Amino acid sequence: MGDRLVVLYNDHLPYNRERIESLARTVYATEEELPALLPGADTLLAWWPLSPAVAASWPDDPAKAPRWVHVAAAGVDPYLFPALTGNPDVVLTNSRGVYDQPIAEYVLGLILSLAKDFPGMWDHQRGRQWRPRDSERIGGRTVLVWGTGSIGRAVARLLRAVGMRVSGAGRTPRTEDPDFGTVHGPATLRTGLGEADYVVLAAPLTPATRGMVDASVLAAMKPGARLVNVGRGQLVDEPALVDALSGGRLAGAALDVFAREPLPAASPLWELPGVIVSPHTAGEVVHWRHDLAELFLDNLLRRAEGRPLRNVVDKELGYVR
Repeated sequence: MGDRLVVLYNDHLPYNRERIESLARTVYATEEELPALLPGADTLLAWWPLSPAVAASWPDDPAKAPRWVHVAAAGVDPYLFPALTGNPDVVLTNSRGVYDQPIAEYVLGLILSLAKDFPGMWDHQRGRQWRPRDSERIGGRTVLVWGTGSIGRAVARLLRAVGMRVSGAGRTPRTEDPDFGTVHGPATLRTGLGEADYVVLAAPLTPATRGMVDASVLAAMKPGARLVNVGRGQLVDEPALVDALSGGRLAGAALDVFAREPLPAASPLWELPGVIVSPHTAGEVVHWRHDLAELFLDNLLRRAEGRPLRNVVDKELGYVR
C-alpha cells in the first residue's frame, strides 16, 4: 500500500475513490476532523478546495506536514499561507485544465445574456408581456481578458471564434500572442481598459491581484462597458463596483464570484439593473467532478511511479507557470 492520503471533503467524495484507495492508504476528513488527521499525512487531496480548514489545521511541526497538496480547483488562494508556501519540501498542484472550456462557454453565455438582455426578456415572459426591442451585436465588440492563464486563453479563443476583438492583460506585455494578439502589461493597461466593451476577469487571486479592480480601474473603463468576473470575488472592490453601476458609469456586470460567498441577501448587486448574479458555478458542468478525480488519479500514479506531477504551482506566484 502506498503513502497515507487524507481527503478533505464536504458534500461529495471523489468518484473514483476505489482506484485511489488501491494506491494510497486513504482516510476521509471533514473540516472538523482535519486537525486530527492531517499531521503525518504524506498527501492531502483538497476535494473541498475553498475550505479555510487546511490553513487552520496545518501542523506546526514542518516534519509532520504533507509533502504533496493537490487542490481540486484552478485557484489555490486558500493554500498560499506561509507555513505551506515557505516549506520547500511541500509540492502544491492544482486542477488546471478541467475548467477551461466550461468557463469559456459560460463567459460567452454571460456576454450574450448582457448584449441580448435575456434576463429582461425572461421578466417580460413571466409577466406575459409582448415587448419587441432591439438588442446588441457581440461581433466586432472589443473584449479585454484580464488573466492569461489556461482559462483566460480558452475564453479568448472562444470569443474570437464568434467575431469579438480580443486582447489580454497580464504581468508580461507582448504582441502577436497566439490567443490574445496583444497582451497589455501595467504600462498600457489603462489603454486596454478604455477600449474594451467587455472586461473579463480570469486572473488567479494572489497578493498581487487582490483588489486589482478598484475605483481607479473602474473609472478607466470605457463608459457603458460591462464587467464579467469568473476569477475570484476578491479581485474586485465591490463597493466601488456598486458605485460605478449605480452611477451609470458601467452598463452592467455578470458576476459568478464574490468577496463573500454566498452573496449576502442585503447586497445591492442582487437588484442593480444590468447585473447578472450566479452562484460560483461557471466551471460546474456535467461530469466535472469526475474530471477532477481523474486528474488527481493521474497525478497519484505519476507520484507512485516517480514521474513529474502535472500542474505544479509556483508558490511564489500563486499559479502554474
